[in-house]
Amino acid sequence: MTLLTFEWLLLLEKFGLIVIIILTSLGIALYTTFAERKVAAILQDRPGPSRAGPFGLLQPLADGVKMFTKEDIIPTNANKWLFILGPGLAMTASLMSCAVIPWAGTITFRGHQFPIQIADINIGILYVFAVVSMGVYGIMIGGWASNNKFSLMSSLRAASQAISYELAMGLALIALIFMTGNLSLGAIVKQQQGHLWNLVYQPLGFLIFFICALAECNRTPFDLPEAENELNFGYHQEYSSMKLGFYLFAEYINMIMSSAVMASLYFGGYDIPFVDDAKLYASSIGDWTAFFQVGVLLIKIVIFIFVFMWIRWTIPRFRYDQLMDLGWKTMIPLALFNLILTGGFILYRTIGFHW
Repeated sequence: MTLLTFEWLLLLEKFGLIVIIILTSLGIALYTTFAERKVAAILQDRPGPSRAGPFGLLQPLADGVKMFTKEDIIPTNANKWLFILGPGLAMTASLMSCAVIPWAGTITFRGHQFPIQIADINIGILYVFAVVSMGVYGIMIGGWASNNKFSLMSSLRAASQAISYELAMGLALIALIFMTGNLSLGAIVKQQQGHLWNLVYQPLGFLIFFICALAECNRTPFDLPEAENELNFGYHQEYSSMKLGFYLFAEYINMIMSSAVMASLYFGGYDIPFVDDAKLYASSIGDWTAFFQVGVLLIKIVIFIFVFMWIRWTIPRFRYDQLMDLGWKTMIPLALFNLILTGGFILYRTIGFHW
């Protein structure tokens, strides 16, 4: 009977986590669009959204109402079912990546400890890569199903870009795995608690990973799949209403999840800096430590998102040939160099050199 009760508690805990994390991600993505416009306004010396509600805070809600109430058009010659599937697949793939991100430590309830993580699988990083790769199918299906040659060309750009920069990102990640010896995001975060963050050991790896994350999220200067001045509007040219909203939301959720992954891999994740988290759990604060840890991780995510926006409104986009040259001729060789350097360092530390 106790085992049955525990299983129900576990099921309710996981279901509650899924609902909370997805709704929170959607809420953050909604107001990330507002933050993007405000950051752009600050950098361009203009007010930005300021009329819908106090300080313009209701602008995202007004945009949402506009998206839902706009006419939903499906082109006559489009493949209807694939046209609908494309944005849904892109949105689903974006949200699925949150499953393996450790948001905090554990909370004790009725003598049982529940981790604030939907699924702590031992191949968490591989899961993230697999899910992110699925998002490319959403873009490709949308571009092809539109029966628009400009949309198709843009989706091909997106696929080529994603494949190119996923290679460099994977190589940078292998170097980090050399250092940690683990593929679980939860384990990698725990290894950094009470020690130096992985950024100290892998600065070049983090730089490569960050640049590749910009490319994976189609953020400037890697936003060629959406280059409206070259391809009319990009892979979602034929979309309107909430189908277009799903594509735009998927981009922002990808940005949030990429920030969470980078924070977990290189910046200690939910680890509270200059504080021993274990002592906090043992103190009178107890399980409230988990809420502080969630807050710390969210702060790190917000900092990354601001840097994403800062770069977008500061740096012009590349030409497509420059983008591909950077991926294949610079990022991949740099990632291989970092991999060899890391392997040599681990070999020296483990067995030393014998002349």
